[in-house]
Amino acid sequence: MKIILALLFTLGLAHAADTKAPEGIPASYPLKTCAVSGEAFGGEMGKPVKVTHEGTDVYLCCKSCLKDFKADPAKYVKMVKDAAAKK
Repeated sequence: MKIILALLFTLGLAHAADTKAPEGIPASYPLKTCAVSGEAFGGEMGKPVKVTHEGTDVYLCCKSCLKDFKADPAKYVKMVKDAAAKK
């Protein structure tokens, strides 16, 4: 019984680590990847970049994505709002 409980506890911690938001991004943020590039946050791209458009925060994987974001910010804000509505 103790082994089963220990195994369940360990699996629970592993799952919690998998669902943790990347550093610098709130756990409540609905997207798990960059809205512009689809790349994962963190890693080789460095620290995520936060931009706010009309009151909605959008996190990008890197500064390079700012140019595309600025070309059509409403498109990316809609992606965030749509993902939030699905949660």
